[in-house]
Amino acid sequence: MSTTWTSDRDGGLLLFRFRGVPVLLSPSWWIGSVAVIVLYAPLVNRFLPEATAVVSILLAAAFAILLGASVLAHELGHCVVALRLGIPVRRLRLFLLGGLAEITRTPRRPAHEGVIAAAGPAVSAVLAGLCGFVLVFMPAEGPVWLLVLECAVANVAVAVFNLLPGLPLDGGRMLRAGVWAVFGERGTGTRAAVVGGWLVAGLLMLWALWGLATDSPDRWLRLGVCALTAWFVASGARGELAADQRRSWPEGLVLADLTRPILQLPAESPVADALAAAAGRGVVLVRADGVAAGLLDPYAAERLAERNPMAPAEQAAEPIRPESVLLDSEPGEDIVERVQETAAWQFLVVDHDGRPAGVLRREDLRAGLTGHH
Repeated sequence: MSTTWTSDRDGGLLLFRFRGVPVLLSPSWWIGSVAVIVLYAPLVNRFLPEATAVVSILLAAAFAILLGASVLAHELGHCVVALRLGIPVRRLRLFLLGGLAEITRTPRRPAHEGVIAAAGPAVSAVLAGLCGFVLVFMPAEGPVWLLVLECAVANVAVAVFNLLPGLPLDGGRMLRAGVWAVFGERGTGTRAAVVGGWLVAGLLMLWALWGLATDSPDRWLRLGVCALTAWFVASGARGELAADQRRSWPEGLVLADLTRPILQLPAESPVADALAAAAGRGVVLVRADGVAAGLLDPYAAERLAERNPMAPAEQAAEPIRPESVLLDSEPGEDIVERVQETAAWQFLVVDHDGRPAGVLRREDLRAGLTGHH
């Protein structure tokens, strides 16, 4: 771990790095923490009647920090298991409604999805249990006792909330993994867990409305928290469904229908001639020694041809990296995911023997998927 403090344009303040994964604190986290302090400070007097206003605020602030630390430990649990399974993690972010470990690749197996999802609540449950064990041997009084109690409550809350069986919560991911394992299709699991997310959101709102109907003392607090949480769950479930649809490969769609024919040209060919010969095809530029210099980037080639039409086409080549090479026998879902994860706009498609079979462009894949959904 490092403790370098810097900022990330869309993530927030960099707290540290865990095994190379940046841990970021979103600006919205501060808003949530202030709300926790304002709402929790008046409750401190119930446990410590002798506490002054300053002590109450300090203990409420401690609770906000402990809640954030509990969420951080929870997300680190996801992060550790994902990395152990060889799945990269882009970043870990704490924000208003909790935290998020951003995994860069969808788990290939339902067991991997399930164990990554379960890791977070497991960490929270262990921490709650440790705090509960300590409480058994402490007198039920004083600020230290209250801090330990707060830590236990925070971890129980994080574990229970995340175990609710609906996406985007961990319980929803575990439900998806279970349905995926039974039916053999990730999409079926996603749809089941999305329905679970909508049910969770609906039940949260019903509980809030019940508080209003029964004139509960915490009815307005309950309404605000439940409405915000229900929105988070419902919108997250909708996002998961949309992401799964973007990953799905429509029945009847053939990769060969989306790939452009391929043309091999000498890397030293004049760029203007290479552009004219391409005519909408993918172009592999090959050096004199038989090694591929890359795929011709038509946009870069057009700019180069305007300046110097006789320049070698290799100067407008996009390198062929391992992640931008697709097998024509790969499952469609894997191809979609590879394209989404790779920072390239065109991909070389090869056959089983490694011979070039065509070029797949990102926009052609998008158009093909849109036309078949």
